[in-house]
Amino acid sequence: MVEADKRNEENDAPAKARADVGIDETLNLDQAVIVALGCNDKGAWASCREALEAALARFRSEGIDIVARSSWWSSLAWPDPSEPPFLNGVAIVRTAHDPHALMATLGRIEDAFGRQRSVRNAPRTLDLDLIAYGRMSGDLDGLILPHPRAAERGFVMGPIAEIAPDWTHPTDGRRALDLAGTASVGSDARPTR
Repeated sequence: MVEADKRNEENDAPAKARADVGIDETLNLDQAVIVALGCNDKGAWASCREALEAALARFRSEGIDIVARSSWWSSLAWPDPSEPPFLNGVAIVRTAHDPHALMATLGRIEDAFGRQRSVRNAPRTLDLDLIAYGRMSGDLDGLILPHPRAAERGFVMGPIAEIAPDWTHPTDGRRALDLAGTASVGSDARPTR
């Protein structure tokens, strides 16, 4: 099987300068607010990489400050690997938004980037998921935290492990580094260069 990063058109373009991968050592990971980003339909952008970078740039104007961010990771589309491959990453952010307001803001950003919600798991111009909001857990009036399927997704746990390997899942208790190694969905996810 061809590795996902070789299939992804984003890899043909040279890597552009971006914020450092890593995390401020003073951040308490128990307070980390983690947002996952994904794209497999470039829409109006030249590439999915460009769309994702533009989404990150939009965060600040929406009251979301980026503390750390991962590299972009490529993986086969799931559940249908015949769809265009995904480019994914995560950002640890600071915001005054509560979880519900943050989800609404992420939805507005998705809409601005042309996100269509037609069929479950259809290609996406932008997919923004709230993975964790500190140690909050449970059903918060319809918002389930942490994200109920994040721990099984290599394209989420791999990027988290890249920037915060010791972050522990709020309900599972395992470290991101360990979860990345056992993820059952998107286990082909690899950082792009």
